[in-house]
Amino acid sequence: MTLPRLATFTAAGRTRYGAVTDKGVIDLSARHGAKWPTLREAVEAGALTRLGEEAATLSPDFAEADIAYEIPVPAPEKIICVGVNFPDRNEEYKDGQAAQSNPSLFIRFPRSFVGHGQNLVRPPESPQLDYEGEIVIVIGKPGRRIAEKDALGHIAALSLCNEGTIRDWVRHAKFNVTQGKNFDRTGAIGPWLVPFADEAQIADIKLTTRVNGEVRQQDRTGRMIFSFRKIIAYVSTFTTLVPGDVIVTGTPTGAGARLDPPVWLKPGDVIEVEADGIGVLRNGVMDEATA
Repeated sequence: MTLPRLATFTAAGRTRYGAVTDKGVIDLSARHGAKWPTLREAVEAGALTRLGEEAATLSPDFAEADIAYEIPVPAPEKIICVGVNFPDRNEEYKDGQAAQSNPSLFIRFPRSFVGHGQNLVRPPESPQLDYEGEIVIVIGKPGRRIAEKDALGHIAALSLCNEGTIRDWVRHAKFNVTQGKNFDRTGAIGPWLVPFADEAQIADIKLTTRVNGEVRQQDRTGRMIFSFRKIIAYVSTFTTLVPGDVIVTGTPTGAGARLDPPVWLKPGDVIEVEADGIGVLRNGVMDEATA
């Protein structure tokens, strides 16, 4: 079964949402915008599968070349990111410490992300723009102190993230990374949401990051230190998860900072993050001065 690909996009001067098909893009917001103004409300209503089924009966309204992708869930209440969630990634730190028993977490702001096909922006404060390919889960059912056995029932959809980082700015303070993770337009989420159907979708899928066609990161979700179930259960212990919340679940080894010597992203580079059954998130790079 081919799952629908539901995207937020700008076309003809308006931000819309719809289904991306091989023939073009169907504007579902024109049909359901009064009920669900954005995909965030559609997620809350549990309507993603229904929207996909309807789109299968409709003709495209736009060619894909005529739209600009935005991040799929506009204005999420929370974007929570997991750090150091693959075994080899933990070893990259060379600090002699075993993986911790609980995930390391940090917050990102929506303004720090762009959509598929848009350029990441390298700021003038630092050349150390790096990439991190990750899988995104979008919460569909609210919950607090969610048991691991129930956790996957709270997922509405999947997406992809390039969790771009300004590396030297994650060392501006003793023990936080907020600054280096939140420069405007340094990361990307997208291209779309794929409705979550069952655990097989994410249990052991391949995640790959390429820079200019060269594979830099590759691993499988079955090797994650903290499972999707564990992440949801842990995060929901201290905060109520609500529909539209975005959780970025961790990157494999191979980021540019860990190469010898380090290799930073530069204008003209193209980064692709790909995962089985979800798709490919593709972005270029430009300097802020030319953005």
